[in-house]
Amino acid sequence: MNTENKKVVLAYSGGLDTSVILKWLIEEGYEVIAYIADVGQEEDFEAARAKALQIGASKIYVEDLKKEFVTDYIFPAFKSQAVYEGRYLLGTSVARPIIAKRQIEIAEKEGAAYVSHGATGKGNDQVRFELSYYALKPDVTVLAPWKMPEFLNRFRGRSDMLNYADQYGIPVKASRSKPYSEDDNLLHISHEAGILEDPNAAADESVYSRTCPLEQTPDEADILSLTFEKGLPVKADCAGKTETDPLALFMMLNDLGTKHGIGRLDMVENRFVGIKSRGVYETPGGAILHNAHRDLEGLTMDRELMKLRDKLSLEVAHLIYNGFWFSPEFEALMAFMDKAQENVSGTVQVKLFKGQAYPVARTSPVALYDPDQSSMDIEGGYDQQDAEGFIKVNAIRLRNNTAIHGKPTHNHLNKAA
Repeated sequence: MNTENKKVVLAYSGGLDTSVILKWLIEEGYEVIAYIADVGQEEDFEAARAKALQIGASKIYVEDLKKEFVTDYIFPAFKSQAVYEGRYLLGTSVARPIIAKRQIEIAEKEGAAYVSHGATGKGNDQVRFELSYYALKPDVTVLAPWKMPEFLNRFRGRSDMLNYADQYGIPVKASRSKPYSEDDNLLHISHEAGILEDPNAAADESVYSRTCPLEQTPDEADILSLTFEKGLPVKADCAGKTETDPLALFMMLNDLGTKHGIGRLDMVENRFVGIKSRGVYETPGGAILHNAHRDLEGLTMDRELMKLRDKLSLEVAHLIYNGFWFSPEFEALMAFMDKAQENVSGTVQVKLFKGQAYPVARTSPVALYDPDQSSMDIEGGYDQQDAEGFIKVNAIRLRNNTAIHGKPTHNHLNKAA
């Protein structure tokens, strides 16, 4: 590698950390190209561009990644029913690989030997970014200031960074005003750290910004019709409005979820590095999509295939959360998910009301549901007498166990005593 190449592409948000890092890298002798990824966050990109130039960036990239984020990252993750620790819809995790992918493309275009990010050494994002970098460009060199001694000696905490910003005239008004950290994108917004580090302290209503309080949501429900083809949403209808473009469709789901206060989550999770953390999440459109998709699977997916898929969904969720999007095992699992979703096509009606996205009706041209078989009034090709042998076969091991070892003791029911 050319040791004279001091060009670095920095994933830049415009916040306190990356603004200080941008200036610090310049002080260390690097030429810094600032890269801002537009993944749907509420941000004044022109102001961020001007700020980066003011600090000293040699070039600015502001990349609109929203549509690709929806089609190539959000929809595949939701198609696989990936949920981390049974609750988290992976809003931050899903965004990291697309941000890293474009960063590497810019580094290659600019001939930069380095890439950099502002993620801390305690969190998950450092892992997600750096695993993606190395998978996409094995010879890249990563500058991670929060793991570099010369940076840590200079900045021991938030106050040092604020003083540094004051010294160089770096505006940090927004950073001073929020006593917690946020990550915003099209899929969700997360709130953590600061005042939220006490897991026993309920988050104040002022923390939430993407979902209406239940007390302010409408007293009348909306009925959304969401149509899927092979596990992917292709059409949304609600209140006379129809969307088929993937980005517009997902934004419509977000608007409806925001309106009805859908998608809030407050949890303590396990970070990949081994630390527990408390996060408050808002995923309005994602929560609606998740519920509708899962409901349609009940109508169209074979039982044993669903059982296997559910096991592998856990693996997909862990790979996404831990930063292995660009890994061979993830690629193989997603090929399975594509196969598993071949018949997940149809339309689900979802009632949106007071924080809930509740499926109330569903239909599919490839439904496995047979109304005659399910009916209590029609035989429908099912001979109820066959169930006698079915039950006896399944009872063989239970009867043998009792005959040899005695009746089940149910000792587990008395543990508390």
